[in-house]
Amino acid sequence: MTSVSARTALRTVAIVSCLPYITLKIAWLAGSRVGIPDGSALLDHRALMAVANGGSVLMDGAVVVLALLLTRPWGLRVPAWLLALPVWTATGLLLPIMTGYPAQLLVRALGGSTDGADAAGRPFLREWVFGVVYGGFILQGLSLGALFVLYARDRWGHLWRGTLGELPASPTAPALRAAAVAASLLALAPGTAHLLWAAGSTAGLTPDRVAGRDSGFHVLEAVYVLWIAVAVAGVLLLAFRRSALPLRVPLALAWGGSGATACWGGWLCLAALGPAGDGAETATPGMVLTYAVQMLVGTLVVTLGAYFLAERAAGTRGAPA
Repeated sequence: MTSVSARTALRTVAIVSCLPYITLKIAWLAGSRVGIPDGSALLDHRALMAVANGGSVLMDGAVVVLALLLTRPWGLRVPAWLLALPVWTATGLLLPIMTGYPAQLLVRALGGSTDGADAAGRPFLREWVFGVVYGGFILQGLSLGALFVLYARDRWGHLWRGTLGELPASPTAPALRAAAVAASLLALAPGTAHLLWAAGSTAGLTPDRVAGRDSGFHVLEAVYVLWIAVAVAGVLLLAFRRSALPLRVPLALAWGGSGATACWGGWLCLAALGPAGDGAETATPGMVLTYAVQMLVGTLVVTLGAYFLAERAAGTRGAPA
C-alpha cells in the first residue's frame, strides 16, 4: 500500500469511527433516551447534559477536522502550535481509554465487576453503549495517531534524529534538569493518591465514590498511575540524556504521558467541581487537589518538551525557532 493510499484509508477510519458517537450524542440532544436506562443519573440534570453532549459533539467533530488537516496539502501550512495543541489534547483523552477499556474487559472476563452503576446501584448507560463509544474511541486513537506520526515525520522528523547521547551540549540543560526533577516530585502527589485508590484505599474519597467502586474503578486508577509514570520517565530521559535510546522514544513518552496526565486531570477536576446529583456529595478537597496537581504535572511536562523542541529547531536551522 502506497503512502497516499495508507493515509486515505486511515483518514476514512478516523472519520467513520466518529459517526456512532456523534449520532448518539445528537440523538440525546434531540430528546431521545436510546441507550439510557430508566433511573440513570444522566436524567437528573437535563440542561447540564445538553451542554455536555453539545460539547462532546464539537470535540469529536474536531477529530474529523484533524483527520483532514493531517492528510491534505494545506495542512502542512498550519502553524505548529495550532496543530499540536488539539492533537496533544486528543492523544491525552484517548490514550487512557485505549488502555483502560481493554483492561476492564479483561478484568471482567476474569470475574471482575464493571457494571457501570452509580453508588445507589442505578445503571448509568446500557452496556452496548460502552462498546460502541469506546470501540469508536480506540479506532479514532489508532488511526489519528498513525496519521499524526506520518505527518510529524514529514514536517519535523529532523528534530528527533539520533540518540539521547548524541545531543549537543545546551546552556539550558541545567534549567531543564531542575524543572524535570520538580515535575517528577510534584507527580508523586497524584501518582501516590491514584495508586492508593487502585490498591483499595478509601482515603480522600467521598462515601458515594467508595460505595460505587468496582473492578473497573481500580483499573482506571491504575491506568492514571501508568500514564503519570510514563510522563515522568519521558521528561527525565530528555533532561538527563544518559541513554543510548533513540530521541524519539523519550519524546513519545513525554508527549503521550503528559497529554494523558494533564487532560484527564483537567477532565476529572471539571467533573469533581460540577454540580452533584440529588443526594450526591461534592468531591472532597483531596480529590480536587489530586486532579488539579495531576493537570499541572502534565502541563509542565509538555511545556518542557516544547522548549526542548524549540531549542533543537533553532539549533538545526541556525536561527531562532
